[in-house]
Amino acid sequence: MLETGIASGPGAHGRLMDAQYRWQRHVYDLSRKYYLLGRDRMIRALDVPDGGSVLELGCGTGRNLALVARRYPAACLHGIDISAEMLKNARRNAPTALLARGDATRLDAALLLSRSRFDRIFMSYTLSMIPDWQGALDQAARLLAPGGRLHVVDFGQQESLPRWFRRLLMGWLARFHVTPRADLFAAGGACAARHGLRFSASPSLRGYAWTMVLERPLDGEGVSGDAISGERNQSRL
Repeated sequence: MLETGIASGPGAHGRLMDAQYRWQRHVYDLSRKYYLLGRDRMIRALDVPDGGSVLELGCGTGRNLALVARRYPAACLHGIDISAEMLKNARRNAPTALLARGDATRLDAALLLSRSRFDRIFMSYTLSMIPDWQGALDQAARLLAPGGRLHVVDFGQQESLPRWFRRLLMGWLARFHVTPRADLFAAGGACAARHGLRFSASPSLRGYAWTMVLERPLDGEGVSGDAISGERNQSRL
């Protein structure tokens, strides 16, 4: 594992995350496996090409990168997180990944990771914790290589679950500075339109989790209007 530093300081949000995870990082993976649902399904869907480059924005403890390494052993792995505390765990869990402390909203990937384009980028329960989450989504889209895909899984709006469950979950998440984005799909479609990407999205687990994929066409391929605006799949996967 190699690690580089943050380009321009962590800022207030980075300090907040360090304070939150200084002790939580020791039990994070054990506790979060019960409610950060859909992560493993997203990793299976990455379908990383042999030798392909993979970037996780908000890599946290490195748990997801470790699974990617096992599933796609030929992949070149990279991870960014704003919390130096979480990266302490990531060093142990993802020893083959190139890690850096950085802000997903103003990321200089060439400087921090010696690479400016990636075949696969994923964000797992990250956008709900980033204040400028739409800026982070735009930044990720810019880093896609031709034929590359950006995969996102995050909290949905629990639209097909009981109201009491939604109230309890939202109250619990607020304690950890987590805000599920009600306009996640709309923002994803708009981001795809701005960057000329294909877009698809779907709720799963009765709306508990929302997933979306943004894909950059290969050089020379066109993108239809329908593909840019995206398709919202209502299936309950």
